[in-house]
Amino acid sequence: MYSFRQRTDTVVFDEPIYAHYLRVSGREHPGRVETLANQDPDGNAVVRDLILGPHPRPIAFFKMMSHHLIDLETAFLRECRNVLLIRDPRHVLRSLSVNIPDVNLGDTGLESQVELLDSILGEGDDPIVVDSAALLADPAAMLRKMCSMLDVDFEDAMLSWPSGPKPEDGTWAVHWYANAHASTGFLAGIPSDDPIPTGLEPVLEAARPLYDRLLEHSLSV
Repeated sequence: MYSFRQRTDTVVFDEPIYAHYLRVSGREHPGRVETLANQDPDGNAVVRDLILGPHPRPIAFFKMMSHHLIDLETAFLRECRNVLLIRDPRHVLRSLSVNIPDVNLGDTGLESQVELLDSILGEGDDPIVVDSAALLADPAAMLRKMCSMLDVDFEDAMLSWPSGPKPEDGTWAVHWYANAHASTGFLAGIPSDDPIPTGLEPVLEAARPLYDRLLEHSLSV
């Protein structure tokens, strides 16, 4: 989101159906009360009025979590260009468990991402699947490839951004975005070998084949 925010032709939105997801799922997340109070919890209205609505710039970029689509008709996705960003589930679970002690497979979004992948393939389209490790290893090359598939020009400005909070951040940023706020660009870190929290091994076992399925279609440069 921060990368696309730097484009001259793009406006970005941070997880616009998060409140919808929290309302429908009943999940307890940090900042739940604030999110429900500050964001429209009617997902259908958000899709109609925001996602498919008019925008001040040619490109509207929506950072979304695929599992937030719960109980929503997803036909609107056919009117969007969809990029599936994936990450090794071991790292996903370790990160999620910091704020969601009872993290489950649904929280990873992998099941719904595979559903989206199958839908894209079923319509004969080429999926745009980006593995975070590949993106961090060569941001410029990966962003160029992604922009080419999206039929938009790559801009060098996409490679860096100012540190700190952004006006587009959701109210939940205080709980989740510490690393993002400290960043000024894509930084390839050293993957942690720390074990996932005790009890999450079955979730990892279920998540791995879903991730591998997505990885089969991920972009290479």
